[in-house]
Amino acid sequence: MKEKNITKGVLLIACGASSFGMLASFVKLAYQAGFTTAEVTFSQVILGLFGMFLINLFRKKQLGEIAANNKDIRQLILAGTSMGFTSVLYYMAVSYINASIAVVLLMQSVWIGVVIESFMTKTFPSKIKLVAVALILFGTVLATNIMGDKIEMDYRGIFLGFLAACSFSMTMFTTNYVANHLAAPKRSFYMLIGATIIVSIFTFITQVGPNNFEFMRSFLASMTQDTSGIRDFDFSILLNWGLVLALFGTIIPPIFLNMGFPHAGVGLGSIISSIELPVSVTVAYLLLNEPVIAIQWIGILLILSAIVLMNSQLIFKKTKD
Repeated sequence: MKEKNITKGVLLIACGASSFGMLASFVKLAYQAGFTTAEVTFSQVILGLFGMFLINLFRKKQLGEIAANNKDIRQLILAGTSMGFTSVLYYMAVSYINASIAVVLLMQSVWIGVVIESFMTKTFPSKIKLVAVALILFGTVLATNIMGDKIEMDYRGIFLGFLAACSFSMTMFTTNYVANHLAAPKRSFYMLIGATIIVSIFTFITQVGPNNFEFMRSFLASMTQDTSGIRDFDFSILLNWGLVLALFGTIIPPIFLNMGFPHAGVGLGSIISSIELPVSVTVAYLLLNEPVIAIQWIGILLILSAIVLMNSQLIFKKTKD
């Protein structure tokens, strides 16, 4: 059993989550270029899978490294489906509700992760963890500025957004508990196979199938009014945005999260991963010139304060011991 290093785990998770945060701006640019959700998501996972395959093929294996058995592979592929479901559910939620509400719903994975850890360890969350969670949730509301917008609620979007948060929490849970005796690149590769399966099914149902089969076109039209994505799959995205999306969406994050969560734990890991939000807002401000008002920066500072508070308590405890 590897010795846990909380500080190392925190840094790795922060890097992985920050990569997800930067990804959002690249996705927006891909949308502005006219690509569909299916094209963006599929190019991201398929190139990420190929990249992870190459990393595993050429990386130097560590002395005494354990090989994956059939049980490990099955569990990791199954666990990886949550990665695919998170992307699919989140983008579906955005089609029904305001994007800021969708982000807030996705951030519910913070307290869901703490609840999961509480059940797994059969212990009540510490006061400092509860305070950190409260700060993050309140900071998220301010950072997304939902109070300043007129929001139209749609129960379908709310439901899908909450499911996306649950799925994301399951991803964080599985990176902490499933086959963590294997090397991070190897675990990430098998998990990406699961994500690719889900995204491929989504791509077929929403774009490829309806574009080629009338009955699927009719079925999709009965589910949603937005059928603009029914057209030939534009493979040019693989060269235009696919590599960037794969790097920041499916290569860096799973490797770093798979390395970090076993050290930090799913509760603390869920809190640290919330850094994705301030990174996303900051990169969008710098890259896309999206306006960020004072109340949003206050929310971001609250989130960062909670992360610093949580880390300082852990480091102080470790030093004292």
